[in-house]
Amino acid sequence: MTERQPAEALYQQLKQDIRDNKLPIATPLKQEQLASDYGVSRIPIRDVLQRLKNEGWLAQSGKRGVMVHPLSATEAEDLYMMRMYLEPLILSHAMSKFNHQILGQATDILEQLDQPKLSISKHGDLNWQFHGCLYQAANRPALFNNIRNLHQLCSRYIGFHSVELNYEKTSQQEHYQLLDAIKAKQLGKAKNILKQHISEAGEILVEYLHKNMHF
Repeated sequence: MTERQPAEALYQQLKQDIRDNKLPIATPLKQEQLASDYGVSRIPIRDVLQRLKNEGWLAQSGKRGVMVHPLSATEAEDLYMMRMYLEPLILSHAMSKFNHQILGQATDILEQLDQPKLSISKHGDLNWQFHGCLYQAANRPALFNNIRNLHQLCSRYIGFHSVELNYEKTSQQEHYQLLDAIKAKQLGKAKNILKQHISEAGEILVEYLHKNMHF
């Protein structure tokens, strides 16, 4: 990465590295070291760190510093509870607006998720693309943007579902069940599948974090 690298690219790279657990956890991030590692000056590093802190990716450390906060069972539970209530809501608004193009796009994304050996990041991106292409049909921008932010914050936990918990197969089966219910125009069934899809994943993750994450 060069000094000319746009700030947006630096922001995306740092966020990606947080998602992939490549930055130290619960340790103050040193701007000088990051500037050296990413090949930029301290000014863009400072600005990007502040942006990531404002968005919830980083936490305060001391008076001026920031750190990658540890994965937290409480945070995971809060994120999944919010998703569990908001996503069936937006799905109910989207249901009458689905067409062949949207459902075809959702099917294509699921087929990409079926590919073996996807990276954690790629799996997380495709997972959001599937949910996002369904929810966008609702034409509820404020609700959609809040759900998208929740998915972004949940993305740090995707690796534990896919690697530690081996949850990919179950999640994908539920995706197909959800899409089948939508195609059959069974709103109640679709909402129940979606709520169960989110809640069960959240419960498994929270239990894992309670047992294994001790910072």
